[in-house]
Amino acid sequence: MGFLLRWLFAFALISATYNPTQYNFVRWAMTDGQDRLSITVLAGLVLLVGYVIYLRATLRSIGAFGMGLILAIVGALLWVAYDFGLLDLQDQTLTVWIGIFALSSVLGIGLSWSIVRRKLSGQADVDDVDE
Repeated sequence: MGFLLRWLFAFALISATYNPTQYNFVRWAMTDGQDRLSITVLAGLVLLVGYVIYLRATLRSIGAFGMGLILAIVGALLWVAYDFGLLDLQDQTLTVWIGIFALSSVLGIGLSWSIVRRKLSGQADVDDVDE
């Protein structure tokens, strides 16, 4: 359940920033952002804080190589689904949602990896030990 929540928050963060619908920060900032600049800046900073938390934790737990490896695995899974005819990449909306899913998977796995590693190996990270 913990991983699912971490992934869900990552998915919400990325899709709140940009998605193919009209309800996202990028589209809102481009259309109404100048009229309400203070709210636009506040919302952008809140999103930035979310990205800093997720990216910092992900880089500390799996690193840039691990992020690339997870993206490669997700890409290979999508390739297999495409080869078997389960996925049609002609639809741009679906392709954007797949990209959001892939990026949120990387962030969700990165945020959860230290917990998974501790449960599998029984060893705590130095950062995990209480003082």
